[in-house]
Amino acid sequence: MGETRVVLTVSRDVKSRKRVRLYCIVDTGSDWTVLPRELLEKLGVEPHRREEFGLADGSTIEREIGRVFVRFRGVGEYTPVVFGNPGDSKLLGVVTLEILGLGVDPLRRELFPLDLRL
Repeated sequence: MGETRVVLTVSRDVKSRKRVRLYCIVDTGSDWTVLPRELLEKLGVEPHRREEFGLADGSTIEREIGRVFVRFRGVGEYTPVVFGNPGDSKLLGVVTLEILGLGVDPLRRELFPLDLRL
């Protein structure tokens, strides 16, 4: 397989005029979306808690969490975001995918709308 990359528009909230379009790697192995701390701070996003996260190699790291408004192809919603350190990849995680109602086609390397159920 290969990487699926998408362009997201990210802002502090739905009304904010300060927005950034950026490429993210879609990572279905990551629960959380990770964006660079520097970018989040420029957008005015503030962390509201810290959490410990397990990594694929078995180690753990601690990161701060905030909230952003993300848009993908006209669909937008608030989602939690992890404040990434320098060198961390920009990741679109499963929580955000589900919040946006999106699934991943790994063969075509693209996102598609899910049939939502209550």
